[in-house]
Amino acid sequence: MFLCLYDFVIFFYIKAIFIYEDGVENEKMSKDLLIKKHKEVFGEIPEIIVHSPGRVNLIGEHTDYNDGFVLPIAISMGIDLAISRIPDSEVISVYSMDKEKKIVSLYSDLMKSTDDWANYPIGVVKILQKNGFKFSGVRITFTGSIPEGAGLSSSAALEIAVAYAVQQIYNLKINDKDLIKYCQQAEQEVIGVRCGIMDQFTAKLGKAGNALFIDCRSLDHRYIPLKLKSAEFLITNSNVSHKLSTSKYNERVFECEEAVKVLNEVKPGKALRDFTKDDYEKAREFFPPEERKRAFHVISENNRVIEGEKALKQGDLKKFGQLMNDSHESLKLYYEVSCAELDWLVETAQKIEGCYGSRMIGAGFGGSTVTLIEKKAIPDYLEELKEYKEKFGLSAITYEVTPSDGVHKI
Repeated sequence: MFLCLYDFVIFFYIKAIFIYEDGVENEKMSKDLLIKKHKEVFGEIPEIIVHSPGRVNLIGEHTDYNDGFVLPIAISMGIDLAISRIPDSEVISVYSMDKEKKIVSLYSDLMKSTDDWANYPIGVVKILQKNGFKFSGVRITFTGSIPEGAGLSSSAALEIAVAYAVQQIYNLKINDKDLIKYCQQAEQEVIGVRCGIMDQFTAKLGKAGNALFIDCRSLDHRYIPLKLKSAEFLITNSNVSHKLSTSKYNERVFECEEAVKVLNEVKPGKALRDFTKDDYEKAREFFPPEERKRAFHVISENNRVIEGEKALKQGDLKKFGQLMNDSHESLKLYYEVSCAELDWLVETAQKIEGCYGSRMIGAGFGGSTVTLIEKKAIPDYLEELKEYKEKFGLSAITYEVTPSDGVHKI
């Protein structure tokens, strides 16, 4: 018997809660599977197994590479990775349980085409060695619970998992923030995505029960205990997949850099984070149309992060929800990284009584939304999702997530 669409959505929602909320049990199951698979593929038991989380950015989108502010949480969905050493070698051998494929490479070589997924672990070891760290070869087995293309930062989770695991087995002396920077460097230089530092930072330093305020220039950070009471954050995967390295992500980075040049006619600054709304208004007439919109979004979004931190500290969910709504509207109209599917999901959630706010997350052009909603209102939202399949021909899958710890051994 086939499930009707509503039953299908309910099934995946309940399954997601079971898998991703029961973190201890899930980690034990994953550990057992990884040990078994690593032994099967490589003929040896792994030395350690680590878990590295994905992330949900509650507010502050496309501000990180503009030296701005962000407010993410680490989530229990992530990457589980087993590792062992290959003595006297500079070979990395990586097996993906999800793709059921093994890649063997020298640290200096990169994969092409359908095997480019292996460039994330290859890139990390390549950058670590470039920065002067000496270590031998590694065998890696990994699997992930983050849906590919969902905008929940599976790439940064994998990068941090690899870097942390290599650091642990070879006893490399790397402080937290340097390890984060090396993983960002791997994504920028090896993968070719001009990303900010938020995703790697969250995967390394996330903390259960807390949001993480990050100043992406100074890398100062602080934890904000979440007082959600009977509400929770709900992720909805649009199943419109995106791929940062082939999207317009790098184009947006360039447009922001060009906008800074215009604003420098008003006052000196290195990034959009250095300018206020008053500065923007003074320079408004000098902007080309696209750069004007990009600057407006980033400057206003930085302000929303600051206001959002205050709202979360006060437990003012209504205020925070409105900031989420404003953020989505800005991403849609001024940064132009939303799409019809994401807009529909956000607008549908916002109509539900008990929903405080909803917005797209991640780079955009597909991926997921995050919704702050009362638990009792979730069934009403799921009921409305029945129309998504009819309208777009895709299934929207919903996950309940809670703030979780950064990378750790399991």
